[in-house]
Amino acid sequence: MERFPLSFYQRDVLEVAPLILGKTLFCKVDNAVKTFQINEVEAYRGEEDLACHAAKGKTPRTKIMYDEGGHVYVYLIYGMYWMLNIVTAEKNNPQALLIRGITGFNGPGKLTKALNIDKTYYGENLATSKRIWVSNNEEAIKFSTTPRIGIDYAGEPWKSKLWRFVVDK
Repeated sequence: MERFPLSFYQRDVLEVAPLILGKTLFCKVDNAVKTFQINEVEAYRGEEDLACHAAKGKTPRTKIMYDEGGHVYVYLIYGMYWMLNIVTAEKNNPQALLIRGITGFNGPGKLTKALNIDKTYYGENLATSKRIWVSNNEEAIKFSTTPRIGIDYAGEPWKSKLWRFVVDK
C-alpha cells in the first residue's frame, strides 16, 4: 500500500476527516512497523474555530499547524498525554485532525502511549517519515458524526458542531 502524498492532506479538514477513516496508520513501535485502522477523528478548523488551538493565533506550540497539510502536530495535555494530530489544508490555514481512535485503542492518550508517540513526532512529514504514515486500504466504510468531546469551553456553535467522525461498528 502506498502512503498518501502531501496533496491528500492539503484540503479542508472537513473533507479529509471522512476520507481518512478506515485508512491504515503505519507506526514504528519498538523497531517493528505496526498497522492500525483509523476509526475515530475530530476536526479542528482554523482560527475561527474556538475549540482549535489556532484560535489564539500562531504560537510556538501551534506553528506546525500553519505549515502545509501532511505534517504531525503533537502536544501534551494534563502533563502526561500526547495528542496525535494530522495537519490539513494549505499553508497558513491552520487546520488539524485529532486521531481519537485506532484499532485496539480508543482514546487519544491511550493510542499515543501504545505507539510511543511523544514530542519528537512534532512536525514529522507523513509523506516521507520512516516511522509514521497513512496509506489507503481501499476498504469502504460507513461512519457517523457527533459533536467533539471535551470542548465545552469553546461555547456555541463550536461545541455542537458535528465534527467528530467515527467508523460505524
